[in-house]
Amino acid sequence: MKFALLLLAVAASAQVPRYESKAVLKAPTGYRDWYFVGSNLGISYSENANKDEFFKNIYIPRAAAEKFKKTGVFPEKTMLVMEIYQPTGDASPAKQGKFEGKFVGIEVAVKDKDAVPEGWAYYNFIGNNGASLPAAKANPKQACWNCHNEHGAKDNVFVQFYPRLRDKD
Repeated sequence: MKFALLLLAVAASAQVPRYESKAVLKAPTGYRDWYFVGSNLGISYSENANKDEFFKNIYIPRAAAEKFKKTGVFPEKTMLVMEIYQPTGDASPAKQGKFEGKFVGIEVAVKDKDAVPEGWAYYNFIGNNGASLPAAKANPKQACWNCHNEHGAKDNVFVQFYPRLRDKD
């Protein structure tokens, strides 16, 4: 029984932000077991963006998703993980279409007023030459926060792109 409780505690702790230092977030782990809220292909928030159309999958801890669905606000310590893949169509027996190919990395949005005064911070864990970073510093406010604040459908989040948060079950 104690072992089962310990496992639950470890799993729960992986669903809240962990920091190396103030606003330097450690890369979340186990997020693929979280609540999948949606995916997109090639969405960009800049007209001058790279023309590569990456697949992006978005995950959130189930408790945060359930709280949002009830209140319309994400609770403190919410994380949304966006994993990014290069598209490919090169595998047998596929003759047409695209699927997720090479893993590029993750970006993470975190609601944590203890870490940043704005409440939400945005982290990129994709290093030089595609290396995965174990920790990342919050992006400058103007890099992400302003756009999320202006265009996010709810609570600084682009809920309009995530059917499992946007639509009623």
